[in-house]
Amino acid sequence: MINVLFSARAAQWPVYRTPLESAFDRKGLDVNLIDHTDAPETIDYLVYAPARDDDDLSVYTNLKLIQSLWAGPDRLLKNKTLTQPMARMVDPGMTQGMVDYVFGHIMRHHLEVDRFANAKPGEWLMDWAPPLPADRTVAILGIGALGMACARVAHDYGFKVIGWSRTQKEGTPFACYAGEDGLKNTLAKADIIVTLLPNTPATEGLINADTIAQMKDGAAIINPGRGQLIDDDALLAALDKGKISGATLDVFHTEPLPEQHPYWHHPNVLVTPHVASETRAVTAADVVAENIARVEQGQEALYLIDPALKY
Repeated sequence: MINVLFSARAAQWPVYRTPLESAFDRKGLDVNLIDHTDAPETIDYLVYAPARDDDDLSVYTNLKLIQSLWAGPDRLLKNKTLTQPMARMVDPGMTQGMVDYVFGHIMRHHLEVDRFANAKPGEWLMDWAPPLPADRTVAILGIGALGMACARVAHDYGFKVIGWSRTQKEGTPFACYAGEDGLKNTLAKADIIVTLLPNTPATEGLINADTIAQMKDGAAIINPGRGQLIDDDALLAALDKGKISGATLDVFHTEPLPEQHPYWHHPNVLVTPHVASETRAVTAADVVAENIARVEQGQEALYLIDPALKY
């Protein structure tokens, strides 16, 4: 019998229980799935989306794996009691949701919908039409699982796509760059920039006054990654000057975004409330079951987080 503890907000337990039980059955796993325990030393696997940041993970002395329900590990890695291996969630449902969000807003900026949304009554803008996708360059910063999925869809639609990541990616159907010089090259070419990087010491404040200065005049920014990637003051200044034509922002340094924050009131900023993509219980359950099965068979879990790299 494999003991699996589901540890998340109470409201998530009825959402995940049946999909997890079904996924374990399909994998042939003999699992005792519970949502609370008085004997943490008996738990083999933790399915985890913490409701609080100060959980004492050291009590799980025989844990084989923590399976996060989140794609981003940065908040989890702040827990000083974390010593066990942990896998992030790469969920097909989450991936599809992110692709929908990113591609939808790529198209919004490509078509310059805000030009019409902000038009004055009677301002009949017949003298403008968008270029074809082949004449727009979309840069994806962060070519992980989510970034790659978004990049492929934009590429297949006909946009010029370029990617940038911490390490060089090979075998992609579009050009990918790495390193500081690669970032400069990527930013200089892009009409639309999508940030899908994790929050690490190396990426914090990556979009700042210096990197914005390297961008094309009139470039647009879409950030469904992490709020910490952007220097808010630098972005607002660039928006005010017209250096950046518009920004779609889903994540912020403080959430919920305070009512008085300038983003709420800027005509060229669209604020969305951290809804770019959510873990889907039905598809995530299969990922959980697959990783437990792999560890039980002596294999390495998928999507293990490297504590040194912070992702």
